Amino acid sequence: MPGESVPVLEPVNEVHLVGRVSAEPVPVVLPSGESVVTVRVVVDRPRPPAGRGQRRQVDTIACAAWSSPLRRTVMRWSGGDVVEVEGAIRRRFWRAEGVPQSRYEV
Repeated sequence: MPGESVPVLEPVNEVHLVGRVSAEPVPVVLPSGESVVTVRVVVDRPRPPAGRGQRRQVDTIACAAWSSPLRRTVMRWSGGDVVEVEGAIRRRFWRAEGVPQSRYEV
């Protein structure tokens, strides 16, 4: 409507997941020499409406721990553990056999 002010939205990149660790965390040393621990977290989607006959679906989210204290914490996780992850979506780039690669992770 004329004269109505539109709220200004600020960009937000916040992720909060609760799910199961799919397998043991993997420590990786990048070509830069930096260390990271990667792990995949399986998160259940909401149950489908009753009578739909669909199986419950999941999403598997790649997560990365960059700081030393966080890497130590994640390395104590085991496959099947239920964990809570907070962070931001990031896109990581690298080259494999000369071909540019990327993936999104939390």
